[in-house]
Amino acid sequence: MRLVCLDLEGILTPEIWIGLAEHTGIDAFRATTRDIPDYNDLMRQRLALMDQHRLGMADIRAVVDGLAPLPDAAKFVAWIRARFPLVVLSDTFYEFVDPFMHALGWPTLFCHSLVIEENGRIADYVLRHPDHKRATAAAFRALNFEVAAVGDSYNDTRMLEEADIGILFRAPENVLAEFPQFPAVHEYAELEDLLTVPD
Repeated sequence: MRLVCLDLEGILTPEIWIGLAEHTGIDAFRATTRDIPDYNDLMRQRLALMDQHRLGMADIRAVVDGLAPLPDAAKFVAWIRARFPLVVLSDTFYEFVDPFMHALGWPTLFCHSLVIEENGRIADYVLRHPDHKRATAAAFRALNFEVAAVGDSYNDTRMLEEADIGILFRAPENVLAEFPQFPAVHEYAELEDLLTVPD
């Protein structure tokens, strides 16, 4: 049986931290895993910026509340769930993505957690696993699923390598250039075609 693993931001939703950059006018928040391959380096940069500008959970929640899934993303999620088991594997955080999950019909989500102080300051983050996307794809394969994985960034590529089928979706040119072994598409209809290729 084929199981689908999807990244969240850039695949189904806008990038939350880019939304924070637009909300606050602080361009440094635009950096994502499309730019910085090491996720810990990226998160330390983000938390330092939040402290520097005295931002907290309320600011991120305000951004998420003002965003919606990408056009046709909910329809695409429903299409997958009617055909395959689906797990969303993301480097986002449970504490602020509920509005997106609600809009997408509550797909199963594996992601990370935040350490939040009483005043709303984000003190730290706790990773589900240091390499959770790859490890999850490997675990599903060990359970005899055929894994199809879709991502767009550096932090997705180990998951794509582990999967039986790895696909880049709307990936930036730097990622496409470094990982030419993966098929690359830009529309959900193209993804649907690749996901339904026979075993």
